[in-house]
Amino acid sequence: MNINQVPDINQVHRANMLRTLNQRLEVARSRGETHLIELLEAEKRYYNS
Repeated sequence: MNINQVPDINQVHRANMLRTLNQRLEVARSRGETHLIELLEAEKRYYNS
């Protein structure tokens, strides 16, 4: 593996995690799961910081 690929892999991994998190958040909102929404929003803030 080329060392120059590492940041790209990290960016792809982060993008995938955020996409999955947003999907989970959308489902939680549609179900009205308030506590889960709060947890997922906190997780999203963590990853966006």
